[in-house]
Amino acid sequence: MPHNRLTHLPAQYLRMHEVSVHGVNAGGLGSFGSMSSRTLGRRRRSLAPLAAVTAAALIFAVLLVLVRLRWAPLESADHGAAAGINGLIAGDATLVAVVKAVTWLGSDGVLWAVVGAAAIVLALRRQWRLAVYLLVTGAGALILDPVLKSLVGRLRPVVAHPIAHGIGNSFPSGHALGSIVCYGAVLLVFLPAARGRWRTTFITVTVALVALIGISRILLGVHYLSDVVGAWAVGIAWLGLTAFAFELTRDAAGLPVTDPVTEGLEPEARADLRPAQPEPATGGSRIGDRGRVAAGLVVAWVLIVGIVIGLGELITKAGNGNVLGDHTIPHWFAAHRTPGGDRWSLLFSTLGATQAILIVALTTCVVFLAVTRHWRPVIFIATVMAGELAAFLTAAAVVKRPRPDVTRLDQHLPTSAYPSGHEAATCCLYVAVAILVIGHARGWWRWLFLIPAVAMPVLVAISRMYRGEHHPTDILGSLLFAALWLAAATLLIRPNSAGRVQAAPAASGGRRQPAGATAVPGSAARGTVPRR
Repeated sequence: MPHNRLTHLPAQYLRMHEVSVHGVNAGGLGSFGSMSSRTLGRRRRSLAPLAAVTAAALIFAVLLVLVRLRWAPLESADHGAAAGINGLIAGDATLVAVVKAVTWLGSDGVLWAVVGAAAIVLALRRQWRLAVYLLVTGAGALILDPVLKSLVGRLRPVVAHPIAHGIGNSFPSGHALGSIVCYGAVLLVFLPAARGRWRTTFITVTVALVALIGISRILLGVHYLSDVVGAWAVGIAWLGLTAFAFELTRDAAGLPVTDPVTEGLEPEARADLRPAQPEPATGGSRIGDRGRVAAGLVVAWVLIVGIVIGLGELITKAGNGNVLGDHTIPHWFAAHRTPGGDRWSLLFSTLGATQAILIVALTTCVVFLAVTRHWRPVIFIATVMAGELAAFLTAAAVVKRPRPDVTRLDQHLPTSAYPSGHEAATCCLYVAVAILVIGHARGWWRWLFLIPAVAMPVLVAISRMYRGEHHPTDILGSLLFAALWLAAATLLIRPNSAGRVQAAPAASGGRRQPAGATAVPGSAARGTVPRR
């Protein structure tokens, strides 16, 4: 009966059965062996991060108990290491400056700026889970640090040559904890975008930065060695916990389990995580084209700075002291000051200062890189602002014009009056932003960016003269430089040549094209339209 039943089965099934039987007899055991080895290898790879996270958690727990109990051998080793390591840089001003610069990279402001910028990029590219992961992981470090310090209550080191002053308790190091969590999370998120030597460089730089920040805290004499080691241990444990939680979200979404240490958290998002697309060839040598543009920018900058300096020399040496109201207007503002005017002038003067200008410029670069996937807008902003800063410092050092002879509301300013750095930076930045937005975006709303491009330079100029810091001709020199420099940079760099950002049509249902796809009329575009 079995034979008769078998003979009535379809011939295709019999052939498949025969192939499978022969496969098992001939090489099936080898296939099963290779599958088993791959499975075991996968398990070994998945156990390695788990073992590392468990070991880090145990190290932190042991250090926490020993520090809390003030175990004498650990206390002795910590005090000796703190004094010896701090003595390595004490008295060397250059080394101290370098170490302080390194430790600044682990401060809360810098870490949150890095995490926030990365989260903005991920959100603009619709990688919502990765953006939430970054924010939650960074917030966890912000919460863990004060809680653990309050729980342990360890005092800061007392060294013979104190270089810096730390606020709050000592264990664990907030800089070391924040840096390993924030930079480590950024590494896990963007690791899929790096390949080959770039991946090795990415990992090496991140690990070295975290290590240097931790060591800098001991060199400055504000933390013990166990503070830094404990911070690294709890940071690794927190990164492992959040990565595991992210893997659970992938599993719930039906995505395969990954190895975050070697593949990153979301390998499928590699195209979206890449910073930018390669610039399309425009004919000829790309290096030669870039060289000609750079040479043109240098020549234009030198000529423009020469014009601005010449105008400043003419005003200060050939003028009668009241050109365009240089004497009258600052005195009028000084005679009509009010408490409300003082507050408003301080606000707009601060908005034109270096820190605010830098924040707006970096934010603009991050947003345009995330949306357009081209470096050209970033290069445009960086060139414009770097050229403005260099021109301001050069002209101020050459002209050396005194400030107006009125009571000034800002004291101990390091530079001379001509030209106004606040005004030049404000005009260059906000006009450059308007140029980019109007050139890339579509819709009536893009013209609204002309409002800050006009209003901010006017308000900053009035505030600087109101506070007694600049003459009207100082403002005129800054406006002249900004107009000429923006025109030269726009013509040579062509920041809008990559095309416009095009919104997805409603008919497409919001479906996403592969990253880097070129938008055509009627398509669901996420990138850019063809170059004009």
